[in-house]
Amino acid sequence: LAATAAFAATPALAQPAKNMTLVVPFPPGGSTDALARLLQSHLQTKLGRTVLVENKSGAAGSLGAVQVAKSAPDGATFLVTFDSHAVIPSILEKPGLDVEKDLVPVFLVGTAPYVVAANAERPYRTFADVVAACKATPGAVKYASVGIGTLGHLAMTVLGKKAGVEITHVPYRGGGPAMNDVLGGHVDLIVGSAALITAQLGTNRLRPILQMGRERMPVLKDTQTAIEAGFPDFETLAWWGIFAPKGTPEDAVAGMAKSVKEILSEPAVAAQLRDTQNMSLLLADGKDFGTFFAKQVSIWGQVVRENNIKA
Repeated sequence: LAATAAFAATPALAQPAKNMTLVVPFPPGGSTDALARLLQSHLQTKLGRTVLVENKSGAAGSLGAVQVAKSAPDGATFLVTFDSHAVIPSILEKPGLDVEKDLVPVFLVGTAPYVVAANAERPYRTFADVVAACKATPGAVKYASVGIGTLGHLAMTVLGKKAGVEITHVPYRGGGPAMNDVLGGHVDLIVGSAALITAQLGTNRLRPILQMGRERMPVLKDTQTAIEAGFPDFETLAWWGIFAPKGTPEDAVAGMAKSVKEILSEPAVAAQLRDTQNMSLLLADGKDFGTFFAKQVSIWGQVVRENNIKA
């Protein structure tokens, strides 16, 4: 009886908070995965809970997005994704979700220009060299992208159309596999965010030939922009953002946005993203991110439809 009474009088131990999962809809090795893993370590410390990163790649990033959309809206599951998320509704016949209704914009991290780079053993030193090679042998030049419908793929489609040439597209499931094949010489070129391309510049195995920002980045001061290459007003920026399942409580969404903003506002963390990923940090909350995202869906959806691009 005494033991029973003592047990009854002991306060119940606090249950640990449910693990948080950051779903990345691409394989390990790309810029989105790197961002998620950076956030993972800092969120664990800040929130005092276990944070997991789960890579769920495939179907232009929609498999991971669907998984998050179908998750319990309890503030424990978030999608850390990339620009291709805005193209899902236009490129997939049956995407499995409505990206503007089934997920809630939480936070827009930042942007970075897309860059075209060549295997260093190939002869291409400018984009004009690529155009000339394509005209000489149509379809012979191949470029890798991080997937069908990513802005890199769409940008190359537009550039090829404007230049009047065909550049053969070889899509991959993420930045890691795409980079491995261009470094290995299996494809001639790669188009990817500055975050993906500049990470390999010290290897002397990759040569940047075109950047798609309006101005040259300091790290690519000798590489011309698409505008300088003869494509007026042409700009393509990669972006990274966080979404939550529809129905996630507003306080959970706001709390996640606040935590991420505080983490990425720390000088050392911000410098890491700028130096290693070449991101321009925007740190925009859900409302501003929602406006930005709707514009991306509209702009790139039109490119998909005009060029009849399908996953």
